[in-house]
Amino acid sequence: MGGGEELVLRNKQVIFNKHVSEGLPKESDMEIRESSIQPKVAEGDKDAILLKNLYLSCDPYMRNRMKKLETPSFSFEAGKPLNGYGVGKVIDSTHPDYRKGDLVWGMTGWEEYSLIIAPDGLFKIQDTDVPLTYYTGLLGMPGITAYAGFYEVCKPKKGEYVYVSAASGAVGQLVGQFAKLLGCYVVGSAGSNEKVELLTNKFGFDAAFNYKEEQDLDAALKRYFPEGIDIYFENVGGKMLDAVLPNMRNYGRIAACGMISQYNNERPQGVHNLMHVVTKRLRLEGFVAFDFYHLYPKFLEMILPFIKQGKIIYVEDKAQGLESAPAALIGLFTGRNVGKQLVVLSHD
Repeated sequence: MGGGEELVLRNKQVIFNKHVSEGLPKESDMEIRESSIQPKVAEGDKDAILLKNLYLSCDPYMRNRMKKLETPSFSFEAGKPLNGYGVGKVIDSTHPDYRKGDLVWGMTGWEEYSLIIAPDGLFKIQDTDVPLTYYTGLLGMPGITAYAGFYEVCKPKKGEYVYVSAASGAVGQLVGQFAKLLGCYVVGSAGSNEKVELLTNKFGFDAAFNYKEEQDLDAALKRYFPEGIDIYFENVGGKMLDAVLPNMRNYGRIAACGMISQYNNERPQGVHNLMHVVTKRLRLEGFVAFDFYHLYPKFLEMILPFIKQGKIIYVEDKAQGLESAPAALIGLFTGRNVGKQLVVLSHD
């Protein structure tokens, strides 16, 4: 870097402005600012890496991080960049496991460049003959979520009746395809006719319905599951969970992955039909992907051949440029996205 002067990199960032406890977050709760960052890791920073972020992942759990939580470390910090899952390229490193040019996925900042002091939350990308964007979804956190929730929590058997809510999202579209590959009967629900068509035509669900067009969710579930539901993959909560409980079969399993209908409520809706958990001997288990990251190599071993054989299909919704990130994130909570929502910052 000529003349003995070290260049600095301009670094656009999405800054979080204030905590939002209730209601839909707004774009104005975030803002784009430009700062600068050194192009090399400082010599004193041992085991650190400098990443150029390529793709950022928009995920529903980020809504809770916008609230002021009892665990402050989980909340976004006002005045600082948001952070979340992404895909990046190492441009400098003092860490023995990472070198310049390595590709990684994991927790990074919502900015063009991120200095990662403790890269324990990162996975090195070995397989690059699939789209790199897949590591924000299919091969990233949503993928391991679908895998762990379906196989480890639900313990499915061939021929069982499976229901997936928010079925066209990053996780739901995979759960349905896993269930079909196992020989289950699968129905999904989504919030638009376009998404319903995607479920049956592209992902191979046996049936699907638009929950916004159903006056009576209980009646809709009875229509699609006259013999009841063995496995419910729960992404929605609220009225949907209440309608599912009476329609579960004895010894049914519910994997509670998320409850997106409740994230904007300061006081969550109550669930009235919980007695069915007792009478039907149901197992309702919550889980988080982080607890299953040790299974990531096993997951890749299973899913990569399916992708390459065209047996697993994945739909992505790509927003272009860091400026589009706030709107893309908020769009998750109004169902604007079709498939996995991500933000493209750079292709190299």
